[in-house]
Formats: sequence, structure tokens, C-alpha cells
Amino acid sequence: MYLANLTAQQFLDFSLLETLANANSTIYKLSPFELLFESQKTIDSTVFPLSETDNKAQTSETLSKLVVLGEGLNLEKLQQINTEFAELTIQSWQVSPKVSGEGVVAKAHLSKTFDNSLNSKIAQLANRLHVELALVQQPPKLQEGGLMVMDMDSTLIAVECIDEIAKLAGLGDKVAEITELAMQGKLDFRESLYNRVACLQGVDVTLLQGIRDRLPLMPGLSKLVHVMQQHQWKIAIASGGFTFFADYLKERLNLCEAVSNVLEVADGKLTGKVIGEVIDANAKAATLKRLAEHYHVPASQTIAVGDGANDLVMMAEAAFGVAYHAKPVVGEKASVAIRFGGLDTLLEFLD
Repeated sequence: MYLANLTAQQFLDFSLLETLANANSTIYKLSPFELLFESQKTIDSTVFPLSETDNKAQTSETLSKLVVLGEGLNLEKLQQINTEFAELTIQSWQVSPKVSGEGVVAKAHLSKTFDNSLNSKIAQLANRLHVELALVQQPPKLQEGGLMVMDMDSTLIAVECIDEIAKLAGLGDKVAEITELAMQGKLDFRESLYNRVACLQGVDVTLLQGIRDRLPLMPGLSKLVHVMQQHQWKIAIASGGFTFFADYLKERLNLCEAVSNVLEVADGKLTGKVIGEVIDANAKAATLKRLAEHYHVPASQTIAVGDGANDLVMMAEAAFGVAYHAKPVVGEKASVAIRFGGLDTLLEFLD
């Protein structure tokens, strides 16, 4: 497919962009965002160099990428992002089919690295435009395999299991409030766990089966796990939740390990206590480190995914920390954040 002298105004319908990207379109120049296609250069994606020195832009080393995707993505939004981040000296834009399924992903190639001081600006613009937007730097390589350790509650599944159990005891609102404060980092996790579990005293264990049978998996989880495992990634759960649910998910998703807290049971009822070591922020990080050593995974190929403050230490231990529909404090410190889409969005950030 070859086009000539197509202006940005004519190109605002992103469906055409999507058609081109999925049809192995040609390379075309953009100066700025005025599209001129070169013939006889067919590639797997569509590249928009931002200057007349496009050949140099194509061949110079890319140290960072600004990755954009989302259902509402169009060229007008890309133009806004390009303007907002003019100081990043964007070399070129690349539009290609999503790894995770239908649609396209746009990537701006940058020739230098940046600290996380841009995270706040990125979050504000992403929320305003309602798109996934991330500054990706030296991400793990999908095809080289590695280790991904994930939180469970509100990350793998769309509920907090302890809140669901508390509802059975008639204390759902009270426990949910404590959970929210703990995930924001406003309460000590260990103490908040003890306080919440104490509220569960007397709940019949058989009732937990009903919660487990109804666990809603997060969108994109199955796709993410399938693709990662196809590329020899080890995937584990490190959760401040409970073995009754984490062990079930480990078996259901064929994960390599699940580490979580053990609820004490007596006479078929919860006692309101946990047994053994509490899986807190440090224990999660230790799990990632231990599994990386066990499976001989280089540090550069480790990923941690979570949503709460007790995931931050684990994210810092990993090469690539992913905040998923997370609390603001987590999004600000993570390598990247997924704000609207499913977990399979993570695939678009990897090399």
C-alpha cells in the first residue's frame, strides 16, 4: 500500500493507521506529521521519522521508548504527546500491531535515558488523554525468558480476598477500609494484617470455597501468562493474601510457585490468626531474589507486578517494576504503569 502527500489532518482517523500497521506498510517520513511514503521499503511496522535526518534516526541507538496504546488512541493524541514531550528529543514514531492482540501500539524512539521525575507528568497526560503511556527504559527481553513475580489481590484477581471473607463475617466495610489504608502505605502492613484477620474469627472454612470458585481474573491475565510461558518465563505469586487462594491460582495458571500467608483453622473455622512468617513487602522481595537465583535468571530479566505500597520493595528488587491499576504512590515509583488496560498490556513494554 503506497500513499503520497497525506497530511496529518487527513490522517486523524486512526483506523487507517491501524490498517497500514497491520498490512506490513512502508516506511514513511514525517516532518512533522506530514506523511510521505517511500516505495519498495516494506517492513513489519510503520515508522515516522521526525526530521530530514531520518536515516540517522533509524540507525542510532534507542535507549528509551515512549510507548502509547489504548482504545481511544488517534493521531491527534499522538500529536499532543509529541508536543508535550518535545524536550525528550524524539527521533521517530513507530506504529505496529500489538503483541497482545488487535489494535496498534505507537512507540517514540529516544536516544537517551531519563530518571523517574517524568512519571508524574506521564500519569497526568495519560489520564487526561485516557491512553496507556509509559517511558520504557532498558526493559527485559520477552524472547530471552526470565522471572515475573506478581501480587495476587487486585493484581491477578479483581478482588481483595480478605475483604470478601470479612463480608461473610458482617465486617466487610471495616476490613475494606483498613485494606485500602494499608495498600496506600498509610498503615503498617503486618499490623493491619493481624487486625484484619482477627475480624475473621469464626468464619466457616467451607465458605472460602465459594469465594475461591468465584475469583474474577483480571483482564488480560490468561493472555499474559500464556505468551510469557511460551517464551520460557517463570511466573510466581508473592502475596500478602492467603494460601487458600494463591495455591489454587498457582495450579490453575500452571505457575512455578505461590508464596502467601496461612490462615489458622480449628474445628473447621478460622481462628482469627495467621501461622508462620507474614508475607510482607520484604518477604515479597526476598521471594523474587530467591527464585531468580534458583532458576538462574539474570537480574535484567526480572519483573515485579503489583498495585499496593507493600509491592514497592519487590519492584525495587526487580529490573522492571509494573504498577497495575495501582495506588498513586506505586505508579510514581514503578518502571511503568498500566492504568486502563488489561495485564497483557505489559507485553507491549518488553523488547
